[in-house]
Amino acid sequence: MSEITTKSDHQKGAEAEVEGFRQHLGPFVVAAQTTRMAMVFTDATEPGNPIIFVNDSYLSLTGYRREEVIGKSFNFLLAHSADAEALARIKTEFEGSSNSGAEVLYRRKDGSEFWAVVFISPVRDEDGDIVQYFASLVDLTRQKENEVQLGMLIDELNHRVKNTLSTVQSIVRQTLRTSSDPGTIRNSIESRLFALSRSHDLLTREKWESAGLYDIVRDAVEPFVAAGGRTDRIAITGENIRFPPKAALALGIAFNELATNAVKYGALANVAGSILIEWTTETAPAGRRLVLKWQEKDGPVVTPPAHKGFGSRVIERGLAHELAGSVHLDYRPDGLVCTMSIPVPGAARDG
Repeated sequence: MSEITTKSDHQKGAEAEVEGFRQHLGPFVVAAQTTRMAMVFTDATEPGNPIIFVNDSYLSLTGYRREEVIGKSFNFLLAHSADAEALARIKTEFEGSSNSGAEVLYRRKDGSEFWAVVFISPVRDEDGDIVQYFASLVDLTRQKENEVQLGMLIDELNHRVKNTLSTVQSIVRQTLRTSSDPGTIRNSIESRLFALSRSHDLLTREKWESAGLYDIVRDAVEPFVAAGGRTDRIAITGENIRFPPKAALALGIAFNELATNAVKYGALANVAGSILIEWTTETAPAGRRLVLKWQEKDGPVVTPPAHKGFGSRVIERGLAHELAGSVHLDYRPDGLVCTMSIPVPGAARDG
């Protein structure tokens, strides 16, 4: 329990004067007492500006009882009593030299801290002498929390932009390695950037928290399904397991590469081929894993490539690295089969 401050006769007189306000200016006192803004009167004639009146909002904001506050120095709430900068800002406010209030860090009775902006005005007697100060405190807790959240969002945005630029740089660099034809380079880069853009659109719709695997696959193959009436030639089955943003982007790019390859050389290169994309989960010693299979059939006869291009490296190396899993491309004569084995996001490891 806080110690109740011993009051001087002068201070008791000042408090009695405030009580007189309560008797003679009832509506004003009632308004000050019940308003949602924290309000304080101090005795300007005593050192430290001891408090002689507080309203209910002040008590609610600080957690103190009225008898614990009356008689305390105005600055007793300071989170750090030796904070020279805070003391200087409050002094400037008392002197009437500030037009915008003073932002001060305070501490409640329970020890928690909060920011408030303090506005202080003098109360003068008939001779024009300052006998009291009237102070109001505006709680800045929500504003400060919003500022912190905004800072975190800006940091996250910067992180995403850097990651996106790094991905774009990789796409351009790897594409230039695989071709010297300007038209081929342009089409290849545009296709991959559109895939990246579609994944970004999906994550934006999901507030960049996560994205469902079914939605990732559907958005990645949708441009290829829409072209040439291929709606019935790609089947997708599996639970809509949520993946974090970084993994979702990697999966979106990988499925774009698989679909691009299917259009050029695989099941979507003729009128009869089809693709089945399905996945299941299984329990392994290292934890639950997702086994996804991209299986093509009835396309042109498949032969293994003489060398691995950008698409193959993105799928086998990049995807495996980003998702901490394994990826295998099987160039079967009757159709390419891509098998991925990756940890289920958020699944606990055994042992």
